[in-house]
Amino acid sequence: MADVPSVAASGAATERAPSERESDPNFVTALARGLELLRCFRTGEAMLGNQDFVRRTGFPKATVSRLAGTLVQLGYLRYDNSLGKYALDAGVLALGFSYLSASNVVGLARPHMLAFAQSYGVSVSLGKRERMEVIYLESIRNDAGVMLGLGVGSRLSLVSSSMGRAYLAALPSARRERVLAEFAQAYPEQWRQQEAPMRAALDEAERTGYSASFRDWHPAIHACAVAYRPIGERDIHMLSCSASYGAVPEQDFHDKLAPALRALAARLSDASS
Repeated sequence: MADVPSVAASGAATERAPSERESDPNFVTALARGLELLRCFRTGEAMLGNQDFVRRTGFPKATVSRLAGTLVQLGYLRYDNSLGKYALDAGVLALGFSYLSASNVVGLARPHMLAFAQSYGVSVSLGKRERMEVIYLESIRNDAGVMLGLGVGSRLSLVSSSMGRAYLAALPSARRERVLAEFAQAYPEQWRQQEAPMRAALDEAERTGYSASFRDWHPAIHACAVAYRPIGERDIHMLSCSASYGAVPEQDFHDKLAPALRALAARLSDASS
């Protein structure tokens, strides 16, 4: 999208092949594996056991046990003896809120998002890519018709959500195809179902300057999103607005909400300088 300058370098440091990372003398494999355990938790999951970790990481069970035990001692996981499972502990929350409180992007966007949500009667969210998903950095709820409980830390599909599609449309084509190939390998069933509508949506996003997801990500949700890169930031960020499909007609997203969202992203890009 034309709204996102110099995106080719954005996130490049996070897309190195595992073999390339592990041959780097500055790469600590044990630390990386511990972080992989923390990444195993998905939205809505409170507890995971050793077998869940083994299945999702591919690490040996003995390695998982040592890593999980270390994370418990450090306060990033807690162990429930009665269930024999682990849950995230306060150390993870502290890291997340430290990031959010230090983020100029979130602080600058929040009052603009609140005003937008109140003016148009929709929910507004700010996010960025996290591997093969989009993660919410901020969310302003103002649509009483939908109660999905999405908030900070919620994750969305990279291919079926409007935010994910806005991100993909903003990438140079070669890099986009690398990301999509990685997604297809990680989620083959979802890829088979979503590739055609996703590619059609990307073609439309490149033409219009915004991405839409009309009941694709969720059967009750209409949404549109734009990608932008705040000045001074390497990473692409996305703004979306959403509402229940019965509350706001699809045409309103095209006629009013998407142009207003593009204008908001432009203001936030300037405001970040």
